[in-house]
Amino acid sequence: MFCLRGCSRLVCSSSLMATKPHRLHQIVAGATLQGASKKPRTLMVDSAMQDGFSKYAEYLNELNDKRERIVKASRDVTINSKKVIFQVHRISRGNKEEVLANAENDLANVTKQYMSKLVKELQGTDFWKLRRAYTFGVQEYVEAATLCNFCKTGTLLNLSEINASLLPLSDPSIEPLQINVLDYILGIADLTGELMRLAIGRISDGEVEYAKKICSFVRDIYRELTLLVPIMEDNADMKKKMETMLQSVVKIENACYSVHVRGSEYIPLLGTNDPDFSLFGAADFEP
Repeated sequence: MFCLRGCSRLVCSSSLMATKPHRLHQIVAGATLQGASKKPRTLMVDSAMQDGFSKYAEYLNELNDKRERIVKASRDVTINSKKVIFQVHRISRGNKEEVLANAENDLANVTKQYMSKLVKELQGTDFWKLRRAYTFGVQEYVEAATLCNFCKTGTLLNLSEINASLLPLSDPSIEPLQINVLDYILGIADLTGELMRLAIGRISDGEVEYAKKICSFVRDIYRELTLLVPIMEDNADMKKKMETMLQSVVKIENACYSVHVRGSEYIPLLGTNDPDFSLFGAADFEP
């Protein structure tokens, strides 16, 4: 009995092993035939939608090309505006009028040759969409223009005056490019750093009163911006520049304070032409 039961179990197991591959083959073959009978799914798109996709693709390509041209024009504005700023820093007691005249001519060339390219690309469009492509060039241009104006008149060039100078570059029939308030304020924040360097240079050249005037001007700008920046929406960049602006104010104040307190220790250059000048504060000793 035991042997028959064991044999029957072996026969059943061998029959299962024999039929199992056959059943798997049938399943796989059936699945293959069933998959081959299915047709691939395709997205049915009408002609109007295809035209819309093609127009949108053309718009994106044109926008990318425009962005590349604007970035290049903004880079040219930045480089040449920096040259104007370097020109202003060459001011001394004897060449102020000449240096300012050269700086104004250079600024006019920047406006005609490089800012005109930005105006041409951005006029009549939603230029706020491409602001990140040209904001740094505009900030540098504002910095150069306001620095020249301060050295000439002692006042701040406002936003409406800058935008008015750009109007002749635009087509009257198209909406002109207008510098927005944020870019103007960011440029003014950079202006304080250049004024700090100018004040230190004027102190070293003996123009202490002019340095004090710069100190008062920069302090007024910082005070006004401390009231404006907290209520600005996009003020992440301004928060960083406010810290740098405060450092500039402190440096100018310290320099003016040191000259005011220790002014009696100031010794003019030995090459003075004053016949009454004495190095030790007394008449020259004659043996």
